[in-house]
Amino acid sequence: MSTQQSQSGFRVGTLAVVGVGLIGGSVAAAARQRGVAERVIGIGRRMERLEPAREAGLIDVCAIDPSAASEADLTVVCTPVDRIVDDVRAVAAAAQGRMLITDGGSVKQSICRRLSRGLPEGVTFVGAHPLAGSEKSGWEHARADLYDGRICVVTPEPGAASDTAVEQTVAFWQALGMRTLQMDPHAHDRSLALTSHLPHVVASALASLLTEREFELAATGFRDTTRIAAGDPDLWTAIFLQNAEPVAAEIDLLIHRLQEFQQSIADGDAEVVRRLLARGKARRDRLS
Repeated sequence: MSTQQSQSGFRVGTLAVVGVGLIGGSVAAAARQRGVAERVIGIGRRMERLEPAREAGLIDVCAIDPSAASEADLTVVCTPVDRIVDDVRAVAAAAQGRMLITDGGSVKQSICRRLSRGLPEGVTFVGAHPLAGSEKSGWEHARADLYDGRICVVTPEPGAASDTAVEQTVAFWQALGMRTLQMDPHAHDRSLALTSHLPHVVASALASLLTEREFELAATGFRDTTRIAAGDPDLWTAIFLQNAEPVAAEIDLLIHRLQEFQQSIADGDAEVVRRLLARGKARRDRLS
């Protein structure tokens, strides 16, 4: 697989962001800072959350009605994965002509498959997953540089979008500073089950073992390893259930690897323990 990065000249008059949290807020911030959009409409569920974002200069207009996106040239849906399909359909129903819609969800197959049909004529959805984020949530933590140099996986459903729509989606994410990679939605979910979803399971499980007497002893290693366990439980429940089979399969593989550690440690087999640790170190060193 190879990634693409360009000094994209992609520009739109009006950009709509549905879900002005960390991800959507950072899309808005990057688009404003980089001149990708002349105007940004923020759409959410509560005006009391949107108004402060507008006052802070993150968005130009705020609305709770998805029909507000009818003015947009491009819409990015950044809501939780179990709401993306409904939100895309609500935006599409309000379109007044041709519209391109993309998203920021970390699960792709179920979303892309369901949105490959049933949209109004002239409305196209191209899935995407910007691989950037944080355990924090809310537009207050949005950053214009969140996407700089990071990977965005663009996941068009085969046969559901024109080459032009895919190219425009790629150009948009590149214009926010990202490198892009195209993958089949199914392949994306299999890979992200290991690289994104399983780590959250592990961090959460490990953090849950901490008892009151060990809190003062939980130093840098424990805190670093469990940092992402601080993520929103509702958001991650939706992610796990939307990608249930691949995540469950990766949990099985992890259990097997842990059993290898367990058995070799119990047997006092230093050679096997060292080999397992060296294998993990070699993989981790390649990420540096």
